[in-house]
Amino acid sequence: PRSSPRPPPPPVRTPKPWVPRAAGILCYLLGLFDILSALFPRVRHMESVHKFGHLVPGLQVNPYAVAASLILGVLLVSLAHALRRRKHRAWMGVVALLAASIAVHVVRREHLGGLVLYFVFLVLLIVYRDEFYALSDPKSRWRAIWTFWAMLIGDIVIGLLLVSARGDHIVGSASMFDRIDHVVLGLAGVSGPMQFRGDNYGDYIYFSLFGLGLLTVLVTLYLFLRPAEPAARLTPQQETEIRALLERHGRRDSLGYFALRRDKSVLFSATGKSCIAYRVVSGVMLASGDPIGDPEAWPGAIRAFIERAERYAWIPAVMGCSEQAGEIWHREAGMDALELGDEAVVEVADFSLEGRAMRNVRQMVNRIERQGYTCQVRRLRDIPAAEVVLIRRLACDGRSTETERGFSMALGRFGDPADGDCVVVTAVKDGEIRAVLNFVPWGVDGLSLDLMRRDRSADPGLNELMIVATLREARALGVKRMSLNFAVFRSALERGERIGAGPVLRRWRGLLVFLSRWFQIESLYRFNAKFRPVWEPRFVAFRQTRELPRIALAALEAEAFLVLPSLLRRGPKDEGEQTEAASLRTY
Repeated sequence: PRSSPRPPPPPVRTPKPWVPRAAGILCYLLGLFDILSALFPRVRHMESVHKFGHLVPGLQVNPYAVAASLILGVLLVSLAHALRRRKHRAWMGVVALLAASIAVHVVRREHLGGLVLYFVFLVLLIVYRDEFYALSDPKSRWRAIWTFWAMLIGDIVIGLLLVSARGDHIVGSASMFDRIDHVVLGLAGVSGPMQFRGDNYGDYIYFSLFGLGLLTVLVTLYLFLRPAEPAARLTPQQETEIRALLERHGRRDSLGYFALRRDKSVLFSATGKSCIAYRVVSGVMLASGDPIGDPEAWPGAIRAFIERAERYAWIPAVMGCSEQAGEIWHREAGMDALELGDEAVVEVADFSLEGRAMRNVRQMVNRIERQGYTCQVRRLRDIPAAEVVLIRRLACDGRSTETERGFSMALGRFGDPADGDCVVVTAVKDGEIRAVLNFVPWGVDGLSLDLMRRDRSADPGLNELMIVATLREARALGVKRMSLNFAVFRSALERGERIGAGPVLRRWRGLLVFLSRWFQIESLYRFNAKFRPVWEPRFVAFRQTRELPRIALAALEAEAFLVLPSLLRRGPKDEGEQTEAASLRTY
């Protein structure tokens, strides 16, 4: 039973896609035209532009208006993309710019025709204000303000150094007030009161100051508009609820147990019978595997997922879902699915080392056993605490990179008492643990590979030995099936090497083989194929094809294949609190 009933879902919004799209395009075109008119005088003096220039923001001839046109254009172009994505802060910014432009026209008593385009655009934005509901990161508001003032002070200091560095180029005398005035105006793109000998030096000062000001504005806008990326943390209550769902429906998906990673967020359906684990990475709301729970309740969790994504203007995506889940995502959320690869599943009852097909594995296992290696297969709860510490140390020292990898197919910890049903396989030689495998439960009668590590000085073949040892002990553990590594684009690798493969398929396979130097694509496929598994296809679900590159980058970042510099990372800084961030399924 649930501790408390969940609130009913909010009413479903019926968006008008054409509104933010049209607003974004118009904002972009206006901004682009303003920039061109400021940078290229010929644009301003064209007969058609001169005749109707008062209808377009910023198209004036005096230097102050030209600078205002350039700044206004940059702001509009910067806000256009966020406006198209329904960002409420972008809507506020564009409304403020248009209102300010109208106010300036009224105060200066300029041609009333200049109010037409401003006013029409402003009215349309106000009428359709409900279409711009996406929220931004609440923390970034104050961060943007503090960053703006810090950068502005830095710009003024740098500007004073620039204008004072070559005193012999200054015409006449310039007080400190004149220099500050010149720097501040220069940051806004306006020529100040100071004069310099030589046009080249004056231009250098002007463009340097304006570049500093433009950089400050763009950085502030980025911080102000960037999407929220909440700190992904699984609460103890949510973990308890997910475990209850896994007890009833865990056998449906081999990746279900990985929803218990504590650096993921979770969304439940209104009935609480299903949930989706996810993490927000670079504006992409990335789920992994199938929803947890009763498939009849999956649509409720999917609707909650899509609603949350739309609320914050995140891009929804799912990595590694099954064919059944892909069909439901398509039906409920209009998402397309693309085959990402295949999961290797070994049926215990069908596995045998006999026969020509298993000759390579059989010989490798026999050779490594003759070298004195033995294996132990135990549940985690049956391993002494002191030995768990030793295994964890090996798992940490044996990783191939400094950054832990894993998101969709790794648990992110080892040795937690709550994971007592995990199966740990250790390879021992001369009383020393040289390699370890960790399997998480897949329902009540399955295992799914989580961690595969070995001592770097250990002999090759230990991974094959430990997997075979696990399959030999599977019946005693009540295990009927075992999920091994995930092979990305397996079908392309397999078909591309066959006789008769077309040139496109061969080139695609060649690219995958080339990328395998860094991502172990081909080696994982070869390793999995040794055990004659059943290949279960896995898919990536997405809404629009143009979003795939961004989804791919977010997935690489989530799996830690792409590691951003520390200054660009977002989210919690205390990643070290994780007991052990397990690797992606590599060996």
